[in-house]
Amino acid sequence: MKKLCLLYLLLIGLSACGGKKTDAITLSGEIKGLGSDTLYLYGADRMYDRMDTLVVEEDKFSATLSADTLVTTILLFNDGTEYPLFLDKGNKIQIKGSNAELSSLQINGNTPNVELTAFNQELKGLGTPSVKALEEKAENFIKDHPASLVSIYLLDKYFVQALQPDIERIKMLADRMTGELKDRPYMQALLNRIDEDEKVAVGKAAPYFRLRNAEGKEVTRSSKNDQYLLMQFWASWDTISREANAMFRRIYKKEQKNKDFKLMGVSLDLDEKTWKETIKKDTLKWEQVCDFSGWNGEVVKLFAIQKLPTNILISPNGKIEAKDLDEKAIEKKLKEIKEEKEKEKKTTRNSTRR
Repeated sequence: MKKLCLLYLLLIGLSACGGKKTDAITLSGEIKGLGSDTLYLYGADRMYDRMDTLVVEEDKFSATLSADTLVTTILLFNDGTEYPLFLDKGNKIQIKGSNAELSSLQINGNTPNVELTAFNQELKGLGTPSVKALEEKAENFIKDHPASLVSIYLLDKYFVQALQPDIERIKMLADRMTGELKDRPYMQALLNRIDEDEKVAVGKAAPYFRLRNAEGKEVTRSSKNDQYLLMQFWASWDTISREANAMFRRIYKKEQKNKDFKLMGVSLDLDEKTWKETIKKDTLKWEQVCDFSGWNGEVVKLFAIQKLPTNILISPNGKIEAKDLDEKAIEKKLKEIKEEKEKEKKTTRNSTRR
């Protein structure tokens, strides 16, 4: 009898070992109004270097995934919306929300997902917050959560990707994070990007470049030293930057005879024929240059271009004067340039009379 009890206990122990906790990640979601669709999940850095497909049927989807450690991934919707999703081995991730509010999904399953959900719910409660209010919220979170992966995501979204990044503020917030967080590939990539951005920040000397225009003639930075130069980065394959060409057409029409200002389109196209056909189709009459290297082009790297469209204004003395100007800001700057030149002419006339 005693032996039977021992055998029974042994069998229970073996059964428990056989049912040990799995490292697999289970993910399930329901997003009202999504219907039947396909979502994509990809890694934010090399710690999750693959893409998974999530098939949605009647608003619901599920998947079994794997990850060796806590990673940041991006859930990509068909309308282009991207939402961060944090995964770790053994997690049971649940996603709920509405297709009408993809920016505030409710996700649980681990601490980072819960933290980001709470943060986005706070933002939702603000109504329509200003950029300053959003930055303050993100900054407070980063300071209060120096070891959270969410802090890296918020640093990227609200500060690194800002139209005019505040490099010093970004460095200050990055310094608040723990060493373990700084060692992660995602953070290292952000810090490298910040370093590159700092080299071409407003006020810094513009890098020297050499490119060929649509006529095959060589164009260099030094050939534009007597003018303000507005470099407009675009590509025929990028819908948004092509839409922005309408603004530059208006500017060129007004300023094509302005000897103190030059507009130049810098394309990230790979195919010369497509590039030239788009120039003609979109009526881009100002000077166009391209090295057909896409994101790997030398000028793209020199100016640390991260997105399209992007524009950079360079002064006659070779300094970067401004970045990502909208039409109103460009018109304001052109007015200032004209007033500055009129003032110089007046000063010269007065000096001559003396």
